[in-house]
Amino acid sequence: MNQTNIGNFPKYLNENKVSEITGRALQTLRNDRFNGMGIPYVKFGRSVRYSLADVVQFMESRKIIPVNEAA
Repeated sequence: MNQTNIGNFPKYLNENKVSEITGRALQTLRNDRFNGMGIPYVKFGRSVRYSLADVVQFMESRKIIPVNEAA
């Protein structure tokens, strides 16, 4: 995905948008929900929504800093 200003996104995102942002397959997001893992989510009836803040936090928690740059 191209670098985009977070301010352009709504507060809650559907699974298609989260898949696009994170690069995770829709089925992976669904499997994570089924297994109680992954990004926290909210259900409104049948609709699943992810908080933009939770998506950003999830991605930041997976940041890898190369060893040469850590010092």
